[in-house]
Amino acid sequence: MNVLVVVSHSRKDSLTFQVTDRFVQGLAEAGHDFEILDLHGIGFNPVLQGIDEPDFTKEHQVFSPEIEAEIERLKKHDAVAFVFPLWWWHLPAMLKGYVDRVMNNGFAYGTNKLPHQQILWIALSGVTEEQMHKRNYGQSIANLLNVGIADYCGVSQSRVEFLYETLESKPEHYEALLKQAHQLGLNYANNNPTL
Repeated sequence: MNVLVVVSHSRKDSLTFQVTDRFVQGLAEAGHDFEILDLHGIGFNPVLQGIDEPDFTKEHQVFSPEIEAEIERLKKHDAVAFVFPLWWWHLPAMLKGYVDRVMNNGFAYGTNKLPHQQILWIALSGVTEEQMHKRNYGQSIANLLNVGIADYCGVSQSRVEFLYETLESKPEHYEALLKQAHQLGLNYANNNPTL
């Protein structure tokens, strides 16, 4: 399987990038090919401009060169993984902008759907698992990502994997999170859908 790994964090020395490194190590060990797309690294502009706004009156819409290139990049892969910190119980603005602009009408939904076999969302959360579920945040986030985005775009095999307590300062906890990321890569093709 060829997996596009979309990473959203402004710092290369972040836990998000360490998780990404361990995840793709697992992918490689399992025999998968991958490409890492660092949204900040490529200077992706998350702001939706008029040219990329969905036009439901056109049968085939041509987007900006930046978005056409990202659509072509997505088409080259069998599956997608998103790695990101959970901010305000949601995607970071950079990643939300990527979804808004790239997973667009006529390519990801509407007359066409995403061609991918599965999507994995790896969300780094500063809170504990108990705090995440206290007000049903976990279920709400999973529903948004798995149903509101992935399933709407035709990908029924989608799941959210939370890495909890990312603000913990103990090295053994960070190593446990990295081990979890590695296992997610090793078992990527075996992930069961949550829908």
